[in-house]
Amino acid sequence: MTSPHLLWLLSGVAGILILASIVGEVLRQRLSPDGGNPVIENLNARITAWWVMVILLAIAFLAGKTGVVLLFALCSFAALREFLTLTTHSRADHWSLVACFFVVLPLQYYFVLIDWYGMYAVFVPVYVFLLLPVLSALRGSTKDFLVRVSETQWALMICVYCISHVPALLYLQIPGFEGRNVILIAYLIFVVQLSDVMQYVWGKLIGRTKIAPTLSPSKTWEGFIGGALTATAIGTSLWWMTPFTVVQAAGMCLILTLMGFFGGLVLSAIKRDRGVKDWGHLIAGHGGFIDRLDSVIFAAPIFFHITRYFWSTT
Repeated sequence: MTSPHLLWLLSGVAGILILASIVGEVLRQRLSPDGGNPVIENLNARITAWWVMVILLAIAFLAGKTGVVLLFALCSFAALREFLTLTTHSRADHWSLVACFFVVLPLQYYFVLIDWYGMYAVFVPVYVFLLLPVLSALRGSTKDFLVRVSETQWALMICVYCISHVPALLYLQIPGFEGRNVILIAYLIFVVQLSDVMQYVWGKLIGRTKIAPTLSPSKTWEGFIGGALTATAIGTSLWWMTPFTVVQAAGMCLILTLMGFFGGLVLSAIKRDRGVKDWGHLIAGHGGFIDRLDSVIFAAPIFFHITRYFWSTT
């Protein structure tokens, strides 16, 4: 499972985090020695959270396919809990919710683990979509039935189906890339998260024109374009560790940054609709799991299916 490319990538990320930690500590000592500057304190909390997340990812990568599948299954569980906490339910949905956590989610990741593409590709959007509402319907409660069922289906698609496509990348059979599929996961997460960070940075530096003021006041066209182009340029420069050519890597990075942006926008709309700022508070400085995974959620299935269609033999 390990490869020189993966070790180089992990070392590079560790180096970036070490530099960020040093910068954060210097800023804290100069601008917030008493912890009174919320911006500096939030920055250091985010850096600490990234250390934890990167270490968990590194352990999962080094543990092999089962470790990666298990890690993302746990992430799905946490994300599903956050999503369903904000949705409409009644006592009639008790068994539906139990099935979501303890039947649908484990089965989806089991199908990924045994590489049953024909099942994990349709299990949630077809079988679960049709059969899960039956559990609620059998209880006979019609109040807000469509809303309750729809929100549960959305939760499963976002938190289970889409996220499960990240570990599914491990099972693609790409000629000449055998044993290095974990690089695809690292590449996906790196490009998408880098785009998020750079959109924020460019937005703070030169952002003027807001994209959707009532939805996400911090998102600007200047920040989006600057962040997307920066992440695409850096991602393209790493083409040599992927199965893509330079041009293909550029196209793939552009798609990832666009889908990541769309994911953040849509999930921000859901949060505004629910009247909350963050999906949760499990990760200090980052909100909940969905707040960290929102960009990856939309990018992962698109990245998986494009790679599978054009590069994989399975």
